Amino acid sequence: MKIAVTRLAGKEKSDATRCEKLGHSCYSVHPLRSELYQEVISDFAKAAGAGEFDCLFFTSALPAKIIAPILTNPPRVIAIGPQTAKELELSGISSEILPGFYSRDFVPYLGDWIRGKRIGIPRADVTNDKLISAITDAGGIAREFRCYGLEPTSEPLSLEKAGAILFTSAMSYTKAVWTPRPDLLVMAIGEITADAMRHGGHPPSVVGDGSLEGSLAALNQYLNQKGSA
Repeated sequence: MKIAVTRLAGKEKSDATRCEKLGHSCYSVHPLRSELYQEVISDFAKAAGAGEFDCLFFTSALPAKIIAPILTNPPRVIAIGPQTAKELELSGISSEILPGFYSRDFVPYLGDWIRGKRIGIPRADVTNDKLISAITDAGGIAREFRCYGLEPTSEPLSLEKAGAILFTSAMSYTKAVWTPRPDLLVMAIGEITADAMRHGGHPPSVVGDGSLEGSLAALNQYLNQKGSA
């Protein structure tokens, strides 16, 4: 199946190969674009280099890609998933990968170690009150650096070639300009995105585990069940 995958421009580089491994093809559509905040990026890198954090948490691949090349002597580093870890590794930074693909897994993963620790979080200019509250409640000290903004492209998504569309975040769905079709299979990368889609009137037929591979595996299961029926 040919799948349109919502991505920020530049984040899709390995999608085609990963889709092919699970028997599908894909191309990228861009409901959002990023705007880098260079001063904030510089401030974060300087603070990390000065030893102001005990741990860095990269919640997506984009901040890893833009910040890792300018990091010096980083402390403990946590990546939300393997693609984020790969971006860090390209700059020689080793990281630990969360067992799940959600920021809610961060505090349970660190356990008691987090108490009294200073956590630096470079991220998009989007609120994540649950993560900050969880860190604070566990005795950690969270410092967010909003390194880039996400702006709608306001361009209609090109879906003529697609048999399915995979929304990779709640915001990529809520800000997308698109036209549903009866024959277009609608997918969500994970439950948070799926909840936004249900609320918006487009309940997904396929819901992944928060990763591209997990979404494709869920798609294959859905297609197999549909074929059996």
